[in-house]
Amino acid sequence: MGALRWHFLLQCLEDLQKNLCQLGSCLLVIQGEYESVLRDHVQKWNITQVTLDAEVEPFYKEMEANIRHLGEELGFEVLSVVSHSLYDTKRILDLNGGTPPLTYKRFLHILSLLGDPEVPVRTLTAEDFRSCRPPDPGLAERCRVPLAADLKILPESTSPWRGGETEGLQRLEQHLTDQGWVASFTKPRTIPNSLLPSTTGLSPYFSLGCLSVRTFFYRLSNIYAQAKHHSLPPVSLQGQLLWREFFYTVASATPNFTKMAGNPICLQIGWYEDAERLHKWKTAQTGFPWIDAIMTQLRLEGWIHHLARHAVACFLTRGDLWISWEEGMKVFEELLLDADYSINAGNWMWLSASAFFHQYTRIFCPVRFGKRTDPEGQYIRKYLPVLKNFPSKYIYEPWTASDEEQAQAGCIIGRDYPFPMVNHKEASDRNLQLMKQVREE
Repeated sequence: MGALRWHFLLQCLEDLQKNLCQLGSCLLVIQGEYESVLRDHVQKWNITQVTLDAEVEPFYKEMEANIRHLGEELGFEVLSVVSHSLYDTKRILDLNGGTPPLTYKRFLHILSLLGDPEVPVRTLTAEDFRSCRPPDPGLAERCRVPLAADLKILPESTSPWRGGETEGLQRLEQHLTDQGWVASFTKPRTIPNSLLPSTTGLSPYFSLGCLSVRTFFYRLSNIYAQAKHHSLPPVSLQGQLLWREFFYTVASATPNFTKMAGNPICLQIGWYEDAERLHKWKTAQTGFPWIDAIMTQLRLEGWIHHLARHAVACFLTRGDLWISWEEGMKVFEELLLDADYSINAGNWMWLSASAFFHQYTRIFCPVRFGKRTDPEGQYIRKYLPVLKNFPSKYIYEPWTASDEEQAQAGCIIGRDYPFPMVNHKEASDRNLQLMKQVREE
C-alpha cells in the first residue's frame, strides 16, 4: 500500500471522526493485531457485540472466522453485514448451482432472479447517539486518528483526491446534477486522456467505504425512471456497479484469484521474467509518451481512467513486453487509491487475456490509441513536461522528429527522454503468435 492511499485512508478516518463528533459520538482508533486488540478491550470496555463487513477476500474471511471463535470464547456476539457490495455473493453462487465458471451473461440472469439489492441503510442522526458519552480525554488522545508522521509515511503528494465521506458525497452530488449525462453515460465513449476525469471518479470512495454503493445504485435508478431513454448494462453507470459485483462474486469462489498458478480460471502462460523492463514500465521510461504519461499520472495522483489502465496493462502483458499480469497487479495495488483485491486481479486477468476476455487479437497501439481522443497531446504535455515543446505531429512519436526539431523542442531522444524500449509492431506480432500457441495447447 503506497503513500497516496495511506494519506487517503487517514483523511477518510479524520472525516469520519469529525462527522461522528457532530452527532455526539466519536471514533477511537486502536493500533495492533486484531486478535490481541479484541482480547485486551472486550472486558476492559465491556464489549458485547463486534460488527464487521461481510468480505470476500481470503484474509478477511479468515479474520471473520477467527473473530467468531473469539466471540465464543470471550462471550461477545459477532454481526457480519453485507454492505460493501450490492448483493450477498453467496446467494448468487448458490443460484449458479456452484458450477464454475460464472459468465457475465449468466451473472446478470441470476441478478434478475434476485431483484433489486436491498435499500441502503438510512443516514445516522444525533438521535442514534443520544446515549453516547464523550470518552475520557486521555483515552480520546491515545486512540486518535494517527498522523502520517506517526506511521512514518512520506509527506502528502499532489493527488487531487481527498479522502472522506464529505468529499465523496460532494462528488456524487456534483455528477448527479447532470441527469442527461447520467442517463446517456456509456463507459467506452469516455475519454481516457482528458485532463479532468471523464468518468465519475468515485471508485476510491467506494473502495474504502466512504460512499454506499447502494445509495449510488438507487440514486441512478431514480434518474433512469425519469428519463425517456437511458443506457443499459454493461456500459451504463449501473452496469459499472454490476461489473464490480461480478468480480467480487467470481473472486469469492475462485482459489488463488490473485495468482496464475493454482487459479482454475486462469490460462497458464510462460510469461517472461525481466526486472529491468518491468522497472522501466513502472517508472514511466518505456519511450512511448502515451504509456509513460499514464504511468506518471498513476504515480502522482493514484488514479487513471479505465481505458488508460487497459492501455498500460496490455502493453506490459500480451501487447508488448510479455510480462506477467501478476507484476502489473502488484504495481496497481501499491499505487492506486481505489486498489481492490477482486477488481484489480480480475481486470488484470481480463486485459492479459488470461481469463474472461478472449478477443486476444485486439491489441492497443501505444501510439494510435491515445492520439484518437487527444491529437494535440495535451495529456502528454501535462504529465511529461520534458516533451511539451514538441509539435503535435511528433508528440506521440518524438523519436521520429529530426535532430534539429528535437533540439528546437529542448529534448534529445536517447538523452532527455528514452527511445522506445520495443518495436511495437514486431513485439505485438510475436506475442500474438505466442498467445495463439498457448490457447491451442
